[in-house]
Amino acid sequence: MNVLAPLAERMRPKNLDEYIGQEHLLSENAPLTRSLEAGIIPSMIFWGPPGVGKTTLAHLVAEKLKKTIHTLSAISSGVKDVREVIAKVQNAGMFQESGTILFIDEIHRFSKSQQDSLLGAVEKGIVTLIGATTENPSFEVISALLSRCHVYTLKDHTKKDLIRLLNRAILKDKLLAKREIRFKEYESLLAISGGDARKILNVFEIIISSLPQNESIEITNTLVQENAQQSLARYDKDGDQHYDIISAYIKAIRGSDANAAIYWLARMVEGGEDPKFIARRLIISASEDIGLANPNALLMANTTFQAVEKIGWPESRIILAQCTIYLADSPKGNGAYMAINNAQQTVQKTGNLNVPIAMRNASSALMKELGYGEKYKYSHDFEGNFIAQEYLPEEIAGTSFFNAGSSTKEKDIEQNQQRLWKNKYNK
Repeated sequence: MNVLAPLAERMRPKNLDEYIGQEHLLSENAPLTRSLEAGIIPSMIFWGPPGVGKTTLAHLVAEKLKKTIHTLSAISSGVKDVREVIAKVQNAGMFQESGTILFIDEIHRFSKSQQDSLLGAVEKGIVTLIGATTENPSFEVISALLSRCHVYTLKDHTKKDLIRLLNRAILKDKLLAKREIRFKEYESLLAISGGDARKILNVFEIIISSLPQNESIEITNTLVQENAQQSLARYDKDGDQHYDIISAYIKAIRGSDANAAIYWLARMVEGGEDPKFIARRLIISASEDIGLANPNALLMANTTFQAVEKIGWPESRIILAQCTIYLADSPKGNGAYMAINNAQQTVQKTGNLNVPIAMRNASSALMKELGYGEKYKYSHDFEGNFIAQEYLPEEIAGTSFFNAGSSTKEKDIEQNQQRLWKNKYNK
């Protein structure tokens, strides 16, 4: 290992036994473990935040299966590079039994045409694709390619994972092992990391390198705060503060602080953030935080996404600013968001309950004979286009999922439901 490389690179595990984290994928009987034990892996996408080990895992999968791996970065590669790799694999005959892995880092940065260039090779099994992305593949990977890949979600490292990484570094790294280092406190380093292993190791190295070589070092929260602050001042759209900034932005909109929301938007604009990424978050906020309190918010957010998709930088900043201020100034309500959460929790607890016979569609003679739909009452046949009848499974009849908050519109909806159903639903 190159001793001049950053600490995170020097500590990159050499095999899966050294890999820390992602137990939901790699523990015994976990899905990826089963594939590796079978010796056959599908083309797949690793989706997760920065610094959780996507690139490392791709290379360790190749090492485990003893497969050749070709690596491309979507930042610097194009269709020509993809075709060259595929041709090389075909010419070498490696598409036969042994197989070859093509790893594409930041695959979400590939355009549609670039992703299209992968389809044939993936479909024919010439290469096994492993893509890594920090963005939702449903939005950023074309459907034809996504349908041919298994998506594995990687999670932020836990506190336990990060502490293990730090302690392993001071024991195993050749440079750090020469120095007398011990940890008294971890909290500040953990807070800085945001679950990003690469970040915590590299910030830790910055701190160590700023201290006298011949002195023993005790890592405290104060020491970290004093020495790491400068390295955190910038916005990094590819990692460090990407998720922190967007989190602050959405929280400001939720909190009806248009002024603060515009500031965080400006930080992302100046940092070169993808305008579609910002616009997608506005769509989510429009339903999660505003929803029924102002249904026009979703229309505004969706129109904003369509507009920035056509316009791009720099003019998109104006469209995003308009939508940001509108959403921040809108009345807030999370009734729809909480309703689907409540309903999902009930489904998880009660399982697949039977659809009431009256609500079933009688699409065959046998179904009619069994009484499917027989007692169903067609709402439009009654005054006010309404008739009270049971739509829920018997086991959860009377359960209420929607509860109005303080929003006037949500209260109106709740009152109308109570008027129609004569307080049938429990509160």
